[in-house]
Amino acid sequence: MERLLEVMRRLRAPDGCPWDKEQTHLSLRPYMLEEAAEAVDAMSKGDPQELAEELGDVLLQVAFHSVIAEQEGTFSYPQVEGHIVDKLIRRHPHVFGSVKADTPEEVSANWRMIKAAEGKGRASVCDEVPRSLGALARAAEIQKKLGVPPASPRDVISALEEGDLAEALWRMVALCRREKVNPEILLREKCDQNCSKP
Repeated sequence: MERLLEVMRRLRAPDGCPWDKEQTHLSLRPYMLEEAAEAVDAMSKGDPQELAEELGDVLLQVAFHSVIAEQEGTFSYPQVEGHIVDKLIRRHPHVFGSVKADTPEEVSANWRMIKAAEGKGRASVCDEVPRSLGALARAAEIQKKLGVPPASPRDVISALEEGDLAEALWRMVALCRREKVNPEILLREKCDQNCSKP
């Protein structure tokens, strides 16, 4: 990681790369989304080498933002690393403390309680879900946080019959949750299937 940070510092130096030097946190937003999406695609393909490469591109974004912040004097890479290490330890008291959690469900329940206790200062449950997520993924997360019950096929059909496409999509996400299917990944896979047809 230190080698990557050094490369980024060199690229951002006065005699470095003109493109890299002019980037900001805001200008890099599309690249963060794109690199994360490409990493997800690589996971779906099952090619370990491609996944390693794409994860490197995601890591580049972390380094890029860290060096920008370092130059601005707002934060540094050790702070980024420190935050996530502290968070992982804090949210896994069943591993690093004395809390008992023997199932994934108990772990998830503990995680939610700890996260809620941390308070994040958000105005609503919906503010906890990033707006930059794909709409289907965001809808699924919001539904879970709001406790929206899973839907049936009949619920989806009913919304379609009423001509409310937005409600039909919302209920379709709830149906996917009932079937334990991630709607964002499901639709991505369907896109890939159609794109691979002659």
